[in-house]
Amino acid sequence: MNILFITLDQFRADCLSCAGHPIVRTPNLDRLARQGVRLARHYSQAAPCGPGRASLYTGTYQLNHRVVANGTPLDRRLDNVAKAAARAGYVPTLFGYTDQAVDPREVNDRKDPRLFTYEGVLPGFEVGLNFTTHDPSAWIGRLRALGHQVPDDSDGALAGEPDRPAEHSLSAFHTDVFLDWLGRQDGPWFAHLSQLRPHPPYAAAGEFATMYDPADVPAPVPAGEERHRLHEGLLKSGLAAPSDAAEMAKLRAQYFGMISEVDHQLGRVWAALEAAGQWDDTFIVVTADHGEQLGDQGLIQKAGYFEASYHVLGIVRDPRRPQAHGRVVERFTENVDLLPTLCEAMGVAVPAQCDGLPLTPFLEGGDPPWWREAAHWEFDWRFGNIPRGPHPWPWDRRLERQSLAVRRTATEAYVQFADGDWLCFDLAADPSWRTLTSDPGRVLAQAQAMLAWRAQHADRTLTGLLVQDGGVGRWPE
Repeated sequence: MNILFITLDQFRADCLSCAGHPIVRTPNLDRLARQGVRLARHYSQAAPCGPGRASLYTGTYQLNHRVVANGTPLDRRLDNVAKAAARAGYVPTLFGYTDQAVDPREVNDRKDPRLFTYEGVLPGFEVGLNFTTHDPSAWIGRLRALGHQVPDDSDGALAGEPDRPAEHSLSAFHTDVFLDWLGRQDGPWFAHLSQLRPHPPYAAAGEFATMYDPADVPAPVPAGEERHRLHEGLLKSGLAAPSDAAEMAKLRAQYFGMISEVDHQLGRVWAALEAAGQWDDTFIVVTADHGEQLGDQGLIQKAGYFEASYHVLGIVRDPRRPQAHGRVVERFTENVDLLPTLCEAMGVAVPAQCDGLPLTPFLEGGDPPWWREAAHWEFDWRFGNIPRGPHPWPWDRRLERQSLAVRRTATEAYVQFADGDWLCFDLAADPSWRTLTSDPGRVLAQAQAMLAWRAQHADRTLTGLLVQDGGVGRWPE
C-alpha cells in the first residue's frame, strides 16, 4: 500500500464545491471525496504554520508539543509521521516543506544554518524537494531558465504568478518534481506532498487569476460589535482586512483562484496514479495546516480564536474500504487524528504520545459512540510581543499569559485566555461568531469541559507504565 499525505497551506474547509461553496470549483478534490471520506467538521489545532504542523505531524495538542510560533523548536523526544513511516518499512519522502525548527540540543555550533530559519525539515524525512520561502532558488532558477524575469525572494516571485502561465507556477513545479519521482518508484512508497498554495501572497497563477470575477464573490462576515482586546489588537495589526470592499473582493477572488489551481495540480496527480495502475493501491490524506480568515471578522490570514483560522479541509481515501466511499462525516475530527490514522493504515502501533484517535471506524463506515463532542485549538501570541520586564526568569511569567484555548461544540465556542479572561459564543443563535452568551449554566459547562480536556490530554509518555515485574502497562512506542 502506497501512502500519499498531502497538505495544502491555508485551505479553508468551506472552499470546496462539494462542501457547497457558491462559486469555487474543485472537481478533483470533489472526486477524491466521492471516492473517499470527507471530514466536514475537521480542524487544525494551532496557527500559524509551525505550530499547526507540529500538531499534524506528531498527533499532539499544542499543550503537549509546545511549538507556539514559527521558530519554536520541536522537542526531539516527540515521535512523528515520518518516523512512523520508517518503522513501517517506507522511505518517507518530502516534496515541499514542513516548517519544523530544530531542537537546539541537536546543534553543537551556534553558527549552524538550522538555527537561522524556522523552515527546517521534520526529522525522519528524506528530501525529494526542499522548498523554503527563505531559499526558493530551485523554482526561481526554473523560471529564469524559462525566460521569466523574477526577483530573488519567494513573495516577489509568487506575486508575479498572474502574469505567467499556470504551467510555470510554484504548485506546478512541486507537482512536476513529485511526478518525476513517482515515475521512478518500483515498490510501495510514502510521499508527503506539501503545497504552499493557497497561502499568500494573494495572486493566483495564469488563467486562474481571472477564473473568478470579484463582482461574483460573496462578502466576508463582518466583525461583530462586541470585540475582545485581542481581536481589537489584530484589527490594528498587519492582519486587518482591506477596508475597501472592491479590494477585499479582489483578494478573495485571487484566493479562490489559488484554490482551483492547486485542485488542478491534484488532478494531475490522480491521473498519474491511474496511469501507473496505483490509484487503488494508494492511501490518500488531504488536509491543511490551518485555515484563512479571508476577511471574516475583519481579518486576513490566520490568528486568534475564530473558526475560519482553524476549520480546514479533510479528505481520506482508503481504497481497501470502498463501503464508506462518498461518505461525509459530520462528527468533529482534528488534525491530531491523522498520525494515528496513518499508523493504522501502515500497520504500526499508534504512539502513546498521540492526543488524536484513528479515523479508521469512519473509513469502515461506522460511527463510534465514544467519539469526541467538540473540536479544540490553541493560539499563542507571545512571540508577536515579547516584553522585557523588570524581573528576570523565573519571576517574569507574562509570556505564559499570552495564549488561549478554544473548545467548539455544535452550540457554543468557549475561549479561555491564559490571563483568566474568557469568551463564550452562542453558535446556536448565531453561527457567525458575533454573538456572545454569559448564561452561567452554558459557560460553566464549557469551562468545566475544557478543564477536563486539558486534564485528559496531559503528557502520557510514561504515565501508563509501572516499573514493576519487569514493566507493567503501556510501553511508549
